[in-house]
Amino acid sequence: MNTKRRDFLKLTGLAGAGLSTAHLSYGLPAETQAPRPPRQTFNMCGYSAPRIDTVRIGYIGVGNRGTGALKRIVYLDNVTVQAICDVRPERIDEAKKVLEKTAHKPTYYTGKTDSWKALCDRKDIDLIYICTPWNLHTPMALYAMEQGKHVACEIPIATTVDDCWKLVETSERTKKHCMMLENCCYDFFELLTLNMARQGFFGELVHAEGAYIHDIFDSLFDKSKRHDLWRLKENQRNGNLYPTHGLGPVAQVLDINRGDQMDYLVAMSSNDFMLAKKAEELAQTDDYFKQFKGKSFRGNMNTTTIRTKKGRTIMLQHDVSSHRPYSRIHIVSGTKATAQKYPLPGRISKGHEWMSEQEYQELEKKYQPEIVKRVGELAKQVGGHGGMDFLMDWRLIDCLRNGLPLDQDVYDAALWSSIGPLSEWSVAHRSNSIDVPDFTNGSWKTNKPVDISLATGGTTRIKNL
Repeated sequence: MNTKRRDFLKLTGLAGAGLSTAHLSYGLPAETQAPRPPRQTFNMCGYSAPRIDTVRIGYIGVGNRGTGALKRIVYLDNVTVQAICDVRPERIDEAKKVLEKTAHKPTYYTGKTDSWKALCDRKDIDLIYICTPWNLHTPMALYAMEQGKHVACEIPIATTVDDCWKLVETSERTKKHCMMLENCCYDFFELLTLNMARQGFFGELVHAEGAYIHDIFDSLFDKSKRHDLWRLKENQRNGNLYPTHGLGPVAQVLDINRGDQMDYLVAMSSNDFMLAKKAEELAQTDDYFKQFKGKSFRGNMNTTTIRTKKGRTIMLQHDVSSHRPYSRIHIVSGTKATAQKYPLPGRISKGHEWMSEQEYQELEKKYQPEIVKRVGELAKQVGGHGGMDFLMDWRLIDCLRNGLPLDQDVYDAALWSSIGPLSEWSVAHRSNSIDVPDFTNGSWKTNKPVDISLATGGTTRIKNL
């Protein structure tokens, strides 16, 4: 194996994935594969941690996503914001404004790149809520669990397969929840189709699709929005870098990790027709962009296809640079019916034509998830991507308070995030197929689905809006 390929594998963490060489065109020598546990040390799927009456939270990162999380949490009783950390003092000032008229009186940490460790070290925090750039997600989550904290982390939770394994092993050993904050699993149509699938409406599930097609081209180069342009730098990796918005909801519909498992994937990227050109153009007048001159970027469109152990297929797409309308392409296709959202509003079909609006409304009423009946209207008032962010936060806190299993566990976080580096490998090797690791170590065969849509619990109170 030449030096260039070895360096690539180290960079993406695939050398530590413990992958079979059956689908690798070049293969990995056994000595490059980091050892992995021969069996699961503790099954975090379905795990009920001890109840926490009042959930004490520490937030790391209060940029756009973190500040939004603060604005939502103030509507929940039985929570206390204990501490907030951000390396930028101006973001701390914004967080103070959000909480100034509330009962929350957190301690603030700023000014040092490792201030977040002092926050995690505190004994009066139950949950660490991470909203930082991607490269910090795994080290922060690992450290927090080692300090005895549950973790909720923005997406993706890891950018290498090796880091995915580290998260799994640490969660199992510490028995601390490690949830990736995939908010799209709590969108209303996605919850509806999950409930319909659970009740057999679609028949035997055959195929699903998801995507993240979002024109953020200009913001990738906007230094005022992202200090040090970390997301532009991430886009120098060529694969599906942000797979979980589309993948999370359909993975739950297909009972991935809980009755079925991903087997292998194939990924293909177009050329980059825009990113390098823009960086070169900006470098002519702004010295900051000279660091990107001559560098390659991710192809504009990546398409990744996955086959499961039960023979079902998933198609994922990723494009954040083309000038296209926003789409997450939520498609669920079975032997009896199909559901689709984007580019149109949510639709259901049992044949060649979509159901009428009246028929759809009747189905929506019949299959409306219990969580939506209980919290849906309040969530829409609070906001956060139409209410799904608030549903996610409410459900997380309610599970912690009542000792319930989380809807998304560490195996979901690891598996969904691993599609990024695995797709990179496939793209770099002429779209050869590559095995997807089984982070459950075989437990997917007996794990039971956790059904968000039928969540009838809910003792966590919501303050008057």
